[in-house]
This record gives sequence, C-alpha cells and structure tokens, in this order.
Amino acid sequence: MKYQQRQAVAVVLLVTAALAYLAASGPADSRAGGAPPAPPVPAVAQQNQMHRVVHQLQQRLHELPQDKDSWARLGSSYVELARVTADPAYYAKAEGALKNAGDTGLAAIGMGTLANSRHDFHTASDWAQKAITALPSSSEAYGVLADALTQLGDDAGAQDAVQKMLDLKPNTASFARASFHFELHGDVDGARDAMQRALKSSTTPEEIAFCRYRLGELAFDHNRLDEAAQHYEQGLAARGDDMTLTQGMAKIDAARGDVPVALDAYRRLVARAPLPQYLQEYAELLEANGRTDEAARQYDVLSEQQRLMESQGASDDLAAALVAADRGDGMQALRRAEAEWSRRQSVFVADAMAWALHVNGRDAEALGYSDRAVALGWQNATFSYHRGMILAALGRVAEAQESLVQALRLNANFSPLQALKAGRKLAELRGGR
Repeated sequence: MKYQQRQAVAVVLLVTAALAYLAASGPADSRAGGAPPAPPVPAVAQQNQMHRVVHQLQQRLHELPQDKDSWARLGSSYVELARVTADPAYYAKAEGALKNAGDTGLAAIGMGTLANSRHDFHTASDWAQKAITALPSSSEAYGVLADALTQLGDDAGAQDAVQKMLDLKPNTASFARASFHFELHGDVDGARDAMQRALKSSTTPEEIAFCRYRLGELAFDHNRLDEAAQHYEQGLAARGDDMTLTQGMAKIDAARGDVPVALDAYRRLVARAPLPQYLQEYAELLEANGRTDEAARQYDVLSEQQRLMESQGASDDLAAALVAADRGDGMQALRRAEAEWSRRQSVFVADAMAWALHVNGRDAEALGYSDRAVALGWQNATFSYHRGMILAALGRVAEAQESLVQALRLNANFSPLQALKAGRKLAELRGGR
C-alpha cells in the first residue's frame, strides 16, 4: 500500500502501519524554507542536559577512543546542539566526531543528518542510502532519506521512504513525516490524523511538545486560532519553556492584536536563540507596526546569522532568497533562488523562483514556476499570495483576486507584513472593477 492512494485510504494506511524518529529541519511553512517539521527547540533545562550528555561521551571517548558507537552518538549530539543553540560552529565538531566513528551505519545516519542540517540534500541522500545498506531495518535511516528526497523534489521517492518508516517503526517520527507528506499534497485532514497518531505514540515530554506544536501549526495555518492556541498551551504544559511553542503563542498574540505581548515574546526568543525563522518573524512584526528602525536591526542580525551558517558549510539560499524578495532586493533574491534551483527543483524552490522573478518584473516567467510550486496541491497561504501578486502583475485580475482571497482564507496571519500587502492588493483589484 503506497501514499499515492492517500486520499482514499489515509486512515487505513496509518492503522495498518500501527499494527505491523524525531529528526528533520524546520517548520513546514514556505517562509522558513519549506523544511519538513522539526522538533521544537528544547527548554533550557533540556539543552543543559544535552551538554551533559556531550560531556559524558567525551569522557568515555577519552578512556575508550576506539568506541565507534560513542563517536557516532557524539557527532549526532553536536548536530542537535547546532540546531537548538543556532550555533553553526557545532557542525565542524559533528563532522569530526562522525568521521572518527568510521564506516558504520550509525555514522552514516549521523552524516546524513548533518548534511540535511547543512541543506546539502544530495549528500544527505547518499549517506542515507549507505546507512540503509548497513542497517536495512533502521527507521531512522529511512527518515534521513525521506527528509532529503522531500527537499530534492523527489516526491515518489519520499513517499516510499515514509512508507518504509511506517512499516518498520510506526512511532512519533514516522507518523510526523507522514503528516507532512499529507500536508504537502493538500490533505489537511490526513495530516491532522497522522499527527494525532504521532501524539498517541509519544513517550517523552519532548515528543508530546513536538506533536502539539505541529498540531498547533496545522490549525494556525488554516485560520483556527483558538484550536492552535489550545495545542500550543497543552504543549507548554508538557515542556514548560519550550521556545517553539512560545513562538507559537507569540503568533497567536499577534494575530489577536496583542502586539506588545507578541513583540516581547519574540524579543526574548531571539535573545535565547537567534534562529532565522524567529528573527524574520520578529522583524516583520516590527515593520508591520511601524517600528522600521528596530526591524532593520533584526534583519541585520538575520543576515549575519546567515553568513555564520554559510561559513560553517550550511548554505540556505532558499530562505535568503525569500527574505531578499520580500524586502525588494530583486538582484539578491534572484541570485539566491537560481543558486538553489540549480541544486534542487522542489515545490519550495519553485515558489522562491517565482517570487524572485516577480520582484524583478519577469512575471510571465514567474507564473511558470508558480505553476510548479502548486503542483502537489499544498494549501499554503504564502504560495497563494505569491501567485496572486504575479497574476495581478500580468493583468489577470479575476484569477489574482481568487488567489489572494485563498491566501487570506487559508491563513489571514500567514505573515505580519505580507498579509497586510495581500489585503491591500485585493482591495485595489476590487476597486478597479
């Protein structure tokens, strides 16, 4: 049974798999680069625990330097520390430790996870295949492969990898990836059902927090603010100061008009972890509320963070292209988008190409990329907004209105700044009738 049949048999598939982990990078929203759902950033106490684990592994390796499994675990721990601390210096440490682990399946999984974190998805796919050869029953190896193939735009391959994960280990990680696959194909009910199953499979506060965050995001992305808030709050009950869930509540506060509370939450978030997603959302919220000087400072921090990531081999031309396009820097946006498109042709990059071309006034070309971006059926407000603006520039007023209405109907709060622009453009088009 394959995911190609998802509309008719989604529930049957997931039940069958249940009868028969948490890795990935980034939230599902296109404004964050279209990454598969990532686990929430841990609370401070958990970060401290991770540092203790690293210290214990270092001590063990000092006594047993030939312990390959410990080298592999140390490398994977460094990858996780890079993610949760937004410190890319851990990538080099991870690579060194994983190389010391030798030619083992665990080391290959770690190297694949590292490559995915650096957005080197072709390399990640190669490492995943090596891991599968060494550990054919490893659900985690198929998870690395699913993440890489999703980002590379190999939809059929990603489907097969997710299916294999479910067959091998129907747990939180495999159900979460199934959820994201459903979401990418426009099956919101299937995505929600899979995440509910992921929640039922959760055994730790971290897994519960992750599932609640993803359920909250699915609700938020479809204009169900009260439902989203409930999931975020329940996640915080499981993992008290989880930063991703705190970010979710900040979005709720902003959507409900409690901007000072939202801004304060974002200020504290970026102080703790200057992750690109937080920095961009904080900057946009500041800009949308007329605090342009403060917003500019956050955009500067975001640019510096991107440079730091690139200095450690973690290129993210996709996210950089979207930020540049949103800020009207057409040359930078197109350069970055084309660089990413040369490496992979996923729906995420197709949307970035469309938006960059639009900013450069090349809307006829942009529409072709927009067609590719919506080909899977993802109900994504940002994609619809971009498409609406492109169609408006081409003079296709009725279709532009339809896309802009769809964007705001899906999620009236998809971006503090761009949602305002969508509303203004829609009013302008309607006024011109």
